[in-house]
Amino acid sequence: MSGGGSQTLILAGVCISLQHRPLFPPLNLTVHPGEVVTVMGPSGCGKSTLLSYVCGTLAPAFQAEGAVRLGGRDLAGLPLERRRVGILFQDALLFPHLSVAENLAFGLPSGLSRRERQRRVADALLDAELAGLGGRDPAMLSGGQRARVALLRTLLSEPEALVLDEPFSRLDAGLRARMRTFIFEHARQCGLPTLLVTHDSADAQAAGGPVITLGASAAD
Repeated sequence: MSGGGSQTLILAGVCISLQHRPLFPPLNLTVHPGEVVTVMGPSGCGKSTLLSYVCGTLAPAFQAEGAVRLGGRDLAGLPLERRRVGILFQDALLFPHLSVAENLAFGLPSGLSRRERQRRVADALLDAELAGLGGRDPAMLSGGQRARVALLRTLLSEPEALVLDEPFSRLDAGLRARMRTFIFEHARQCGLPTLLVTHDSADAQAAGGPVITLGASAAD
């Protein structure tokens, strides 16, 4: 599985405010290809809001300053679909009306031949240890299987960076450990700079990269 990696994610002087009150001091951060940087801090300190700014989905109530650059591209003003930033949330957001294979195919870039699309989906199913389950309803998968499909669908879209917003928080302990390994190994293999938001220090330890702690403030 290859992504669109080998790019560097740079946050330069990023500061986000709510009602003109900064959520955290200006943040300068460089995330190298294949590196996972963990963002921690108490609820309300702006962790998820920071990810929203990186993704281009910051709510209008917030004011933001500072630059976000990915592979030398300034992402200012670009909509989510043009940023090439892949996102994983707490819930594996799969389309219930599509099969597992169709969910994976949804992430593929346009312009591929039918045969190439089928090959990439088949490779992804094999990578997720779901070979033979492409026709299954996502509701019939286990939590870990759904999480793997969500990650592989994201990677099939060929992102240049990943943001992970508490993607392990609803998994039991054993599954959580396996999913950490699965996601972090894929991020490194694809050379994707990755930002992880979590409350769990074990997530940060497994990520193995720098840890940024934001202070408490108005909103998350």
